[in-house]
Amino acid sequence: MKIEQIYTGCLAQGTYYVESQGEVAIIDPLRETQQYVDKANAEGAKIKYIFETHFHADFVSGHIDLAKKTGATIIFGPGAETSYDIHTAKDNETFMLGDVTFKVLHTPGHTLESSTFLLIDENGKDHAIFSGDTLFLGDVGRPDLAIKSNLTKEDLAGMLFDSLRRKIMPLADDIIVYPAHGAGSACGKNLSKETVGILGEQKKTNYALRADMTKDEFVKEVLNGIAPPPQYFAKNAMMNKSGYDNFETVLQKGNTALSPEVFEAIANNQDALVLDVRTEQEFVKAHIPNSIFIGLNGGFAPWVGALITDLKQPILLVAPEGKAQETVTRLSRVGYDNTLGYLKGGINAWKSANKDIETITSVTVEEFAKDFNNKKITVLDVRKDGEYKSERLQGDHVLHFALDYINDNMSSIDQSKPYYVHCAGGYRSVIAASILKARGFNKLKDIAGGFAAIKNSDLPITAFVCPSTL
Repeated sequence: MKIEQIYTGCLAQGTYYVESQGEVAIIDPLRETQQYVDKANAEGAKIKYIFETHFHADFVSGHIDLAKKTGATIIFGPGAETSYDIHTAKDNETFMLGDVTFKVLHTPGHTLESSTFLLIDENGKDHAIFSGDTLFLGDVGRPDLAIKSNLTKEDLAGMLFDSLRRKIMPLADDIIVYPAHGAGSACGKNLSKETVGILGEQKKTNYALRADMTKDEFVKEVLNGIAPPPQYFAKNAMMNKSGYDNFETVLQKGNTALSPEVFEAIANNQDALVLDVRTEQEFVKAHIPNSIFIGLNGGFAPWVGALITDLKQPILLVAPEGKAQETVTRLSRVGYDNTLGYLKGGINAWKSANKDIETITSVTVEEFAKDFNNKKITVLDVRKDGEYKSERLQGDHVLHFALDYINDNMSSIDQSKPYYVHCAGGYRSVIAASILKARGFNKLKDIAGGFAAIKNSDLPITAFVCPSTL
């Protein structure tokens, strides 16, 4: 038996390759499926099953394309309904893979069809669980993502409590836990940086598995502090349920080199969004007018999903040399399949064609400090709510809203006023500045180094003080 985790950091997502006696199961595959086919071929093996732990919301799975390529059976848990052929498993149903067995444990709560796959080894011993979003290391899946359900998040949280206690906690302590996500995923609140664990350790340390916890306590704790899901989550879940375009077709269309003239014509005639995926430092120095920055070097795909509201939005790319294919691939992972091509030669080709270039003013924290007490300026902090509440610049002219919700907060800012924008380190603030600049905000300055630089200055900081328990 061979088990391999194929982890994708940008999505904090784990796909699993399990092989026994020349037969392979792929669990929760990514959109680009040829890698799994190539791996199986290299091992002289055949992909037999594609197990989906649930209808994923944070990425578009590759199960449909992979089944078409290999003839493998797509298996979902009880209650799953799709527009394509699947095997809807029964609770406790088993599937032989070479000398090992997969057993379906229906564990509703994260979603209604959510299931955990128990792997039983050649000797009949329970070996591991592929827990999807039912159980993470340090956390459990958020219970507010079920699509087309008349159940409340409290109802689903109650189901998750029962699933964990009836199906997961009775299992042996030495069972290996292979979750679908690690730290950085928006599918939970406090996921561990570790991506493989032991069930017994989770029983000791995971708040959601406390033996003395009541259902009411669980529901309250699991729902406490959950931010609204990103807008693309429901759309990705529906794509996983209803189907999507072939990935190779999407890649071929998007990975097309365009001259500056053709690039500009498409941008103008097809209302295409120009997405610049270089570094924030490169973007502030020179970029195409009205382009939006979301760099590959940060949490690229989740930020695209949070900020570009239309999955069908035509997109043109300004990418580093040799990075266009990677960019198209990462966009498709979260359902953005309408990339029309990339600027051949990048920003230098644009300059050589005598096209207009714009910049964003980037200032050091020392330069910002000289202007901080000027009440005519506004400081815009675009960090997450928790970051802002923990510690922030002190002053009545400091405004906060998280970058995630910039589209909902445009009415709270004024184009006629000057703004200094910052985040924690500089990535998110340049995203925010690019969006604002494209919408007519021209009095913007980005604070290089963000709050990390601000903290090392003499500027006034307000820090959260934990209330005394005495």
